[in-house]
Amino acid sequence: MRVVIQRVSKAAVHIDGGLFSSIGKGMLVLLGIEEADSIEDVDWLVAKLARLRIFPDVQGVMNRDIMEVSGEFLVVSQFTLHASTRKGNRPSYIRAARPEKAIPLYESFVAELSTVTNLEVLTGQFGASMQVELVNDGPVTILIDSRNRE
Repeated sequence: MRVVIQRVSKAAVHIDGGLFSSIGKGMLVLLGIEEADSIEDVDWLVAKLARLRIFPDVQGVMNRDIMEVSGEFLVVSQFTLHASTRKGNRPSYIRAARPEKAIPLYESFVAELSTVTNLEVLTGQFGASMQVELVNDGPVTILIDSRNRE
């Protein structure tokens, strides 16, 4: 399971030209699920995000987590995070999980993130063509892969 996290001052998802969901200060989480992922990856990644100290304290040091700043989450599924570009110029998505595996893990991720942080977690729409708009704050962009836990 792979995420790209962007600390944002605002972010939104548009589908078919209309606003689907939006947040203010918080984290935009682009979530890629691969065939090898399991609920253990969900639990580990959710715990990591809940404790990730990427928000500034009064001295401007990234020392506060999302709960301390009353931030918001916007989670968007993105199978392209598992693109392989090793051969040729056309990415291969063979490692990305098929919808029958990815959707339950995506839904578990969103539910667990809400439970652990006690925050509302907004989402995009799995499988939809989405336009994601954001204002990256910092900029702060972090990549976390559950396969690289050490």
